Amino acid sequence: MKKTIVLIPVLIILLIVGFGSVYVVNETQQVVITQFGRPVGEAVTTPGLNFKLPFIQKVNYFDKRYLEWDGDANQIPTRDKKFIFVDSYARWQITDPLKFFIRLTNERGAMSRIADILDGETRDHVANHNLEEVVRTSNRTPVATDVISEMLSDSLVQIEVGRQRIQEMIQESANRQAADLGIAILDFKIKRINYEEEVREQVYNRMRSERMRIADEFRSEGQGEASSINGEKERDLQVIQSTAFKEAEEIMGKADAEAASIYAGVYDRSAASRELYAFMKAMETFEKTFDGETQVILSTKSELYKYLKDMR
Repeated sequence: MKKTIVLIPVLIILLIVGFGSVYVVNETQQVVITQFGRPVGEAVTTPGLNFKLPFIQKVNYFDKRYLEWDGDANQIPTRDKKFIFVDSYARWQITDPLKFFIRLTNERGAMSRIADILDGETRDHVANHNLEEVVRTSNRTPVATDVISEMLSDSLVQIEVGRQRIQEMIQESANRQAADLGIAILDFKIKRINYEEEVREQVYNRMRSERMRIADEFRSEGQGEASSINGEKERDLQVIQSTAFKEAEEIMGKADAEAASIYAGVYDRSAASRELYAFMKAMETFEKTFDGETQVILSTKSELYKYLKDMR
C-alpha cells in the first residue's frame, strides 16, 4: 500500500517530464528551440515527433505557409508632381526560421518591418516615375471605332516602364533588404491608385470639359449638316413649285387656246351662233366683273348695256 502511494507521484512526475520533452511539428509549421531565450541548434522544418529538454527549452512555432501583408494607403507624389494615394499588398514567407527569430522574433515584428521596407520602396519608385507609368502597364493601341475614340486616342502618352515593371522593381528591392531577415517577398501588387479629393475633383472637371468640347463639336457639325439639308430641301421645293407652276400655266394656256379655238369655230358657223357666243361671253364678263354692290356707268352703245336693257 505504501509502495503504491509512493509510485503515483513518481508516475505523475514522469508523465509531466515526458510530455514536456516531446513536441509535434505538422506540415504547416517550423520550429525554433530556445533555451533561456536563446536559440539552440538548427530550426526544425520537417514534420514529425521531436524531443527537447523539459522545462528548460521552449518550442517556438512559425508558419511555413504564404502569409499576407496588406498595407495602408499612402499619399505619394509622382515625378510629374501629381499627388496620389497608393494602396498595395504583398505575399511573404518565412524562409529561415532561425534567422527570422533572431532578427524579428515573431510575425508582428515581421509585419512592421515589411511595412517599413515596402512603403519606403513604393514611395521611392513611384516618385521616380510619371503618373502614366504607375497606372498603365503597356502601350496599348486603342481600337478607334468612332470619332470619339479617335479624339481620345490622340491624348494617350507613350510609357517606357509601366506599372508591372515598377511592381517587380519594388519587390526586387524589398527582397534585397529582407535577405538577412529570414523572409522572402513572394509577390507585390499595387491594389489601388487614386487622387486625393481636391485633385480628383479637378480631374473630373477636366474630364467633363473634354466631353463637353467633343459634344460641342458634334453639335456644331450636326447644326451645319442640318442647315445644309434644310437649304437643299428649300431649293428642291422651289424647283418643284416653279416646275409645277410652269406646267400649270402651260396647261391653262393650252386650255384657253383650245377654248378660244372652239369659241371662234362656233362664232364662224352662223349668226345665231355668233349671237349665242356674244351672249355667253357677256354673261361670263358679268359674272367675273359685277357683284351685288358693284355700281357701273355704261354707254348706251355698250354691248353690256344692250343685254341689261333686254333683261329689264
